[in-house]
Amino acid sequence: MIRWILFAILFIIVTIYGFQAIRTVTKQTWVYYVFFIIAIVVVGNFIFQFTTASEGRVLTTAKSFAFGFILAFMAFNLVLLPFLIGEDIIRGIISLYDKFVTKNDTFYLPSRRKFISQLALGVAAIPLSSLLYGMFKGKYDFRVLNYTLHFEDLPEAFDGYRITQISDIHSGSFDNREKIEYAVDLINEQASDVLLFTGDMVNNKASEMLPWMDTFGRLKAKDGKFSVLGNHDYGDYVDWQSSEDKAKNLEDLKTIQSDIGFDLLLNESRYLEKDGQRLALVGVENWGKGGFKKAGDLEKASAAIEADDFKILMTHDPSHWEAKVLNDPYHYHLTLSGHTHGMQFGIEIPGWIKWSPAKWRYKQWAGIYTELNQHINVNRGFGYLGYPGRVGIWPEITVIELKKGAKSV
Repeated sequence: MIRWILFAILFIIVTIYGFQAIRTVTKQTWVYYVFFIIAIVVVGNFIFQFTTASEGRVLTTAKSFAFGFILAFMAFNLVLLPFLIGEDIIRGIISLYDKFVTKNDTFYLPSRRKFISQLALGVAAIPLSSLLYGMFKGKYDFRVLNYTLHFEDLPEAFDGYRITQISDIHSGSFDNREKIEYAVDLINEQASDVLLFTGDMVNNKASEMLPWMDTFGRLKAKDGKFSVLGNHDYGDYVDWQSSEDKAKNLEDLKTIQSDIGFDLLLNESRYLEKDGQRLALVGVENWGKGGFKKAGDLEKASAAIEADDFKILMTHDPSHWEAKVLNDPYHYHLTLSGHTHGMQFGIEIPGWIKWSPAKWRYKQWAGIYTELNQHINVNRGFGYLGYPGRVGIWPEITVIELKKGAKSV
């Protein structure tokens, strides 16, 4: 209850400041009514979805959009605050100076300047439009990112071997079949040798994947499709009626993955063979820092492979890499992860800037990182969760080409 009271106070404050800026810029009363109607509808829907709607803690599509709209509305008004509060401070100083220095008997508070309000509204429109764009367009703006990684001990037969990685499908969030069909076609167009999926097929329940089985069943790769589980796949964020229901949900998801052609690795390994040579593919269950499930067992997963094998590790949460993988006696040449989504918000200009709030929580949050002659790729995710959109951090299909030898300078 306290959280809702604090939220209501904040919402009222920022809405009042937003209205002040609009009122300073225009005298059209219909604009005022539109602004307040939007405010009431947005906050009313948000409160309804998160207090009285069904599904408990499950983040439904309706809840996601309610969150997205109030996030956009609040961002718009919050950006106005420093401009208008700063102006209020200046207006107050001018009033006090006028009263005590110039000895003006009447208290005079200068009116809010139209220029400041226009500037503030212009700046505030940027996050508002960006967040709305992210909800309706950005979340399906799929990007293929290509990397080439060099390894001196890569088996000769795998020189030029291509891996497509996808992660964090979150099928329970989808609302546009045409866009998902397009993305699956885009994955197949890469014509990679193997397809690796690094977890979070659903948001909460295996049933979320049922409408999409035919679509993702079309995914193909010459040497097969392999997967691991992510933290959302275990059903840990649902209030199940019994432990048996929860266990059945997980078994159902395993069956679905098998039915659409994925070989699910549960602390297991496989060998990929080519021309009499091989590389080891290792897959662990979810292992994450900060309260996330730690079902991943690297030792068990690697029990059937040799120490001198060339190894590719699939682990959903990149925090596993620094915590356990990097200093493991076995040398894992390439680790593939996801989980962070790049926070679905950030700024990336290759060669110039790479920033997201995700970096405050994860040292490795998007792209390729190298330490101790080992690489990790953190995929930015295929789907989305929570905020139903993406801004600056676009849905990703990763293609990694393995090359034998040292990287040329």
